[in-house]
Amino acid sequence: MRVKNSIYNILAGIGSQIIITLLSFISRSVFVNYLGAEYLGVNGLFSNILGMLSLAEAGIGSAIIYNLYKPVAEGNKERINILMQFYKKAYMVIALVVLLLGLSLLPFLKYFIKDSTVDNIGLIYVIFLLNTASSYLFSYKISFLNVCQKGYIVTGVYSLSSILATCIKIGILYATNNYILYLVIDILITIITSIILTFIANKMYPLLRNKGSGKLDEETRSNIVKNVKALILHNIGGYAVFGTDNIVIASFVSVKAVGLYSNYYMLINICRTFINQFFDNITHSVGNLVAEENEEKLFTIFKVTMLINFWIYSFFTIFLYIIMEPFITFWLGSDFIMGKSILIILMINFFVSGMRRSISIVKTTSGIFQEDRFAPFFEAAINLGASIILVNYIGITGVFIGTLISTLFVPFWIAPYLVYKKVFKRSVFYYFLKYTYFVLIGLGTCLLTNLICNFLFSDGILSLLLKGTVCFIIPNTIYIAIFHRTNEFKYISDIFKSILEKLLKQSRFKKGRLSA
Repeated sequence: MRVKNSIYNILAGIGSQIIITLLSFISRSVFVNYLGAEYLGVNGLFSNILGMLSLAEAGIGSAIIYNLYKPVAEGNKERINILMQFYKKAYMVIALVVLLLGLSLLPFLKYFIKDSTVDNIGLIYVIFLLNTASSYLFSYKISFLNVCQKGYIVTGVYSLSSILATCIKIGILYATNNYILYLVIDILITIITSIILTFIANKMYPLLRNKGSGKLDEETRSNIVKNVKALILHNIGGYAVFGTDNIVIASFVSVKAVGLYSNYYMLINICRTFINQFFDNITHSVGNLVAEENEEKLFTIFKVTMLINFWIYSFFTIFLYIIMEPFITFWLGSDFIMGKSILIILMINFFVSGMRRSISIVKTTSGIFQEDRFAPFFEAAINLGASIILVNYIGITGVFIGTLISTLFVPFWIAPYLVYKKVFKRSVFYYFLKYTYFVLIGLGTCLLTNLICNFLFSDGILSLLLKGTVCFIIPNTIYIAIFHRTNEFKYISDIFKSILEKLLKQSRFKKGRLSA
């Protein structure tokens, strides 16, 4: 069931993401044509500022979800209900805190924005804030669907709402050129989508309607509080590393530069979102595995996910490195290109941060929050310090180099060390040996693929299609040739064979019924 639910979740996520991606390109093109790069920069800047306010969530969701894995696996309805009531109260408080903190930042917006001519900045910010705060009101029941490995339902509903919202927003920009109305649609869709998912959760799991009279036992409450304290530090550090780039760029370069970077970020984030459909949807299955199986079984599955982690992230890194600049030139024009050095650093950051996914899944689902709680502060201090120093000397490239330096100095080694020590009970040396092996294969594959693509003519849609085809064929062919004899590859291929066999049986059964 774990494999089956994971596959359902992954397929649902990928299918919906293809549709949303196509619509997002159309939406971004309309946005740039009607509003320009400066509004695009404001969009990215406020998203980062409100990401800072989301730190008020403090990791409560992750801490409670970790405590839900075992009672869900055991079917302990009473304990589930007690945890969910606690979860609900916590998120009501968080929504209020986010709203109040957000309003308190209104007088200071001018300090985050350099050389902007956008009107109604305060109103735009308040609309962003309301959208963020409203998202917390129903999230506790949506999270429960994910814990029960029903993420494909959540994905399906979110996909339909995203498609509807995108179509409406494109129509609004086309008809009225009104950015305020464009943002209001997001709030309405967020609330309506949350209400629909809450109704579905209540229908599937009636126990969620019970208000419950029990209280959390002292041990569980103490464990949640301890993990929340650790996750607060993780979230603050994580935001300081990944959520401040636009703020630094807007403060030290310009809001327009944020708009140019946002196109690169959009393309990177589209690929990351596709990848997340896999990793996010297996996280809860791994959590279930941690609750029920032994460390040997968990280590076997980890090795499989690490291979998939490398395969997917290296493929998309190569694809983006070769395709990104010609695609932006074709899509928006050469004025939106930022330079090769920026692209290279962005791709290194994308790969290095992405390769942490497999180890992070085990770390999170095993409840390892406390041991490295101060690490994000060191990472954040290095990131902000390096970024602010380097941006003054080498411009926007320095911001992204600062992120890379901080990642390599702290989380790159500490998360694997803790997981191998506390969960797998093995030497972390073997992790880094495998990591180095993967990096060398990925680097060689990237150089070869880029060399072949350089021989292709560089302009037009045909060139993009040819380069995209080469980027798909060369890396995958090399990886199959290298890994096809490994146990991890055989495990993956066995799953696909099992799925194909089931599909063929179903097809034959349907044909038999039709002929009868």
